Amino acid sequence: MREKTAFALRVMLTLIAMSVGALVMLSVAALSGFQLRRFYSETLAAALGRLTLRIWGIRMALHPARPFPAGQVVYISNHTSTIDLFVLIALGFPNARFFLSGFLRKLPPLGLIGYLIGIIWTVPQDYPGERMKIFKRAERLLRRTGESVYLSPEGERVTTGQVGHFNKGSFHLATTLRAPIVPLYIRVPPEMNPGKGLNARAGTVDVFVKPPIDTSSWRVEDLLRNKEKVRDMYVAWHRDLRDA
Repeated sequence: MREKTAFALRVMLTLIAMSVGALVMLSVAALSGFQLRRFYSETLAAALGRLTLRIWGIRMALHPARPFPAGQVVYISNHTSTIDLFVLIALGFPNARFFLSGFLRKLPPLGLIGYLIGIIWTVPQDYPGERMKIFKRAERLLRRTGESVYLSPEGERVTTGQVGHFNKGSFHLATTLRAPIVPLYIRVPPEMNPGKGLNARAGTVDVFVKPPIDTSSWRVEDLLRNKEKVRDMYVAWHRDLRDA
């Protein structure tokens, strides 16, 4: 009973924090003429992400703890948990947008926050035509603005303790934009991982970052091969971290 009460309290506090945070962001955006997307994302949303993690007793450790690249890059990571969303937002990537499932914008606080920080909403893999249009629009936007972008090539959360199938979207973007790929690995200990649920346990989430992967010589014709090379790197990375 005590555990269920604590869970309900954390959910309520999270909803309150997200709702108040969304209203604060909207107020600041209105006062600034909706012209400071980076401030909403890198300062306000990042602080909200850290607050949410704190509500659930989750600490975040970045390895190595160095600044992220200032130029245009494509961030990718594995995706095993609901926790990932708040960790990624809390990292405060410089001048970056996020690809997220369009399902999340149905939740009023997240939908409003996503609008203010410039989320690129996606649809499931079952709608390839619509996904292609979304990625084409995103490519034009990112080419014009020079912004970085985050998306997970795994797409759906993989809760089996393995590296899942990689989709092509992130690698196609990196190839056409000639933007380096910055690989991240989010390690959520099994005992605190809620998977697709909400009941996260307290503990430390480690975020590992590898040096950028140069894509300047990549060609669209080699998309599948490059995708699998990066996935193989993640498989080895996963094994090394598991056995460390």
